[in-house]
Amino acid sequence: MSLGLLSVFIPTFFFVSITPGMCMTLAMTLGMTIGVRRSLWMMIGELTGVGLVATLSAIGVAALLLNYPTVFMLFKYVGGAYLAYIGIQMWLSRGKMAIKADDKERQASIFELISQGFITAIANPKGWAFFVALLPPFLNSELPLASQLISLIAIILTLEFCCLLIYAAGGRTMRSVLMKSGNVRIMNRIAGTLMIGVGIWLALG
Repeated sequence: MSLGLLSVFIPTFFFVSITPGMCMTLAMTLGMTIGVRRSLWMMIGELTGVGLVATLSAIGVAALLLNYPTVFMLFKYVGGAYLAYIGIQMWLSRGKMAIKADDKERQASIFELISQGFITAIANPKGWAFFVALLPPFLNSELPLASQLISLIAIILTLEFCCLLIYAAGGRTMRSVLMKSGNVRIMNRIAGTLMIGVGIWLALG
């Protein structure tokens, strides 16, 4: 891949990644409630989903899926309802995602966190539409598709991971500020509201 192409590709996808969206809001929320380290499991699921969406978009499968939006319905509604349910639990200072004053209750499992990130990434039609529109123009039909995809997707996932870390760290900082004042309930309600918002966004977006 030429330096000229990279000079356009990297800023374009970094801008798209850093722009607030469902996945970034989820990262900030989890950074706020369970910390950056445990949020990494959600990021693994999210990055896997983004990689899958980018790959399928590049080979044209996404174009077919976009013509049949019912393919997304199950993921959208079930995933959105699940995230909204978690948000309600957090708002009420209950459940495994909520901040606990004593931290004695069981936290969300690794599988739950990975699934949360994966579903959020693949159930977003706007994400598919974005990759269909922006990724193919960076592919050269005269060069092997596989090697190009590996390089481009590796760059996309690196940029996405950096942005997820930024948002999760921001959430963690917000928690530190509020926890100094002992505002656990306020923190849970902020995080719960964000999570409910992500769920509604996912279901209706």
